[in-house]
Amino acid sequence: MNARLDPPQEPLGPIPVALSTSSVYPLGPDHAFAVAKDLGYDGVEVMVTGNSLSRDGDQLHALVQRFGIPVTAIHAPTLLLTQQVWGGAWTKIQRSALLAHELGCDVVVVHPPFRWQGKYASGFEEGVRRANETYGVKIAVENMYRWRTSGNGREMYLPHWDPVPMDYEYVTWDFSHAAIGRVNSLEAVQALGERLTHVHLTDGNDSGTDEHLPPGRGTQPVAETLQFLAASGFTGGVAAEVSTRRYRKVPGELERVLGETLEFARTHLQRPAADQD
Repeated sequence: MNARLDPPQEPLGPIPVALSTSSVYPLGPDHAFAVAKDLGYDGVEVMVTGNSLSRDGDQLHALVQRFGIPVTAIHAPTLLLTQQVWGGAWTKIQRSALLAHELGCDVVVVHPPFRWQGKYASGFEEGVRRANETYGVKIAVENMYRWRTSGNGREMYLPHWDPVPMDYEYVTWDFSHAAIGRVNSLEAVQALGERLTHVHLTDGNDSGTDEHLPPGRGTQPVAETLQFLAASGFTGGVAAEVSTRRYRKVPGELERVLGETLEFARTHLQRPAADQD
C-alpha cells in the first residue's frame, strides 16, 4: 500500500518508527538492532555498506529473530562512500531489492545518480519505474542537495537532487538534506502527496554540511511535518537517521540521544484521536 496523504476514512494505527543502522555507524547492524530493541524502536532500516553483515540476508534474519524486531527498509549502497559495494548501479538496486524480499520488507531507499554516472543517470526515471515492477518493491528515491564549494552550489546529481518535480512513484524525504538544499520540508511533503513513502527523521541547519542532527536541533520544521503526516493519513514508515559520532565519548550518550529522537517522533506522529484504532 502506498503512503497515503488523504484524510483517512478508517481508523489508522500508529506510524512505525525504525532506527537506521547509519545512526550507529561505523558500528555494525548488530549494534543497531540491540539499541533499537533496548529503546523500543519498531524496527531497523539497514544501510548496505562495506560491512559484510549489512549485506548478508541470513545473518540479518538471525538478528531479526534474536531481537524480535523487523527490518523495515533497505538503503541501497548508492552513497559516494559505498560506490565499490555490489558492483554497478543497477546491480546495487537489484541486490537491495532481493535483500528486502529476503527480509520481508518492501522499501528500498536509493539516492539519485551522480552526474558522472552517464547512462545510468540519463535512464534513471524510467529504470526506477521498470525496477519497481520487476522486483515488486517500492524504490523510494531520496532528496539530496547541491554540493557547496566556496559558497557556490554545484549540481552533482542527475536528473535532479530534488524529487518533488520528478516522475518518481515513491520518494524518501530526509530533513538534513532538505536543510542543505534550503527546502522547506513541510511544503515539500505536502507537494509530494501520496508519493511520499518513507521519511528519514533527522534535522539540519543551512550550514552547507550534511549534519544529520537530532530532530528539533536544526532549522527544519520537523515537528510540524510529522504532525501533518500523522493527521493526513500517511501509511509509510519513518526511520531515525541521526549522526551520533559526537555523542560516543560519554557512555550512554548515544542511547540518550536516540531515545530522545524516538520520543520526539512518537510525540509528533501521534494520530488525531478519531484516527486511531
